[in-house]
Amino acid sequence: MKIGIGCDHAGYEGPPPLYKPSIMEYLKSKGLEVIDYGTFGPESVDYPDYAKALCEGLLKGKIEKGILICGTGLGVSMSANRFSGIRATVCTTPLMAQLARTHNNSNVLCLGRRILTLEQCYEIIDIWLNTPFSGEERHQRRIEKMDKLGELKC
Repeated sequence: MKIGIGCDHAGYEGPPPLYKPSIMEYLKSKGLEVIDYGTFGPESVDYPDYAKALCEGLLKGKIEKGILICGTGLGVSMSANRFSGIRATVCTTPLMAQLARTHNNSNVLCLGRRILTLEQCYEIIDIWLNTPFSGEERHQRRIEKMDKLGELKC
């Protein structure tokens, strides 16, 4: 599987070891091909830029799923969900990761460096990556309705 990863400065740095680079190495150790959408250092940057880059890659088929990281996961999630077809979910527990996949067919996982340890991230990532969408009609119907919301102009 080809997975994209992106973050702002808060998602990159942190107490040693560095956060995003550690997650990238973890993903590679699982046999995944990782595409890095930045940022590439601890300098202050704006998270919408990196959410946009990753979401464009996902929507163009360059990656199959994505992981975005900021301080809380909230900013990157809000930015990513501006794109129709993106279902970005902040997950802080393994159960949230499981339900994000089975019920919502989440295609972007959002993590908070100030919220989760690396070990917690690894557990959440494993569940999120390995849990299939249920395909149940009720869940598919809701996803289609969400996608239509992205087309609204008020």
